[in-house]
Amino acid sequence: MNTKEIECRFLEIDKEALVKKLFELGAVDHGETMLEETICYDPELKWLDEQKFVRLRKTGDKTHLAYKHHQEHSVDGAYEIEFEIGDYEKAELLLEKIGLLPYRHQQKKRHTFQLNGVTVDIDTWPQIPAYVEIEGESESALKKVADLLGLNWETANFHNARFVIENIYKIPVGTLRWFTFERVE
Repeated sequence: MNTKEIECRFLEIDKEALVKKLFELGAVDHGETMLEETICYDPELKWLDEQKFVRLRKTGDKTHLAYKHHQEHSVDGAYEIEFEIGDYEKAELLLEKIGLLPYRHQQKKRHTFQLNGVTVDIDTWPQIPAYVEIEGESESALKKVADLLGLNWETANFHNARFVIENIYKIPVGTLRWFTFERVE
């Protein structure tokens, strides 16, 4: 079981042009959907500084629970355990009852493609330009797909979404309780 996430981001992409290129390359389109998430931290909020969290995510009719720990800003710097569960609301209640704090509710739109065994997610968050996240089994697989898409590997970003949103777009998402398309507070 591989628990290292191997991924990178390319910021401020032209979404329409990238989608067109993906279709030209024969990528499999898994569609665009809204992701609803609850981010949970420990009660003392130590995890915020330690780059750890538990995420509850609803994507259409599927719900996943994940533990993530961003250990370093590199192509494989995140440890992740994720699995599908049945009930979002019960899971959120369970997490709260065992002492985790359901801290932030957030949304993003995600358009997912598969190309040469690599997942290409085009993410649109509230108030920031769309970016693409490429995830696969190896750094070389990511580089090959990035090259096919005309993305310059030298501009790849290896920071997690929270870091990107806070440090590049200056939105203090780590302190927000709501980061949705209708509510940012």
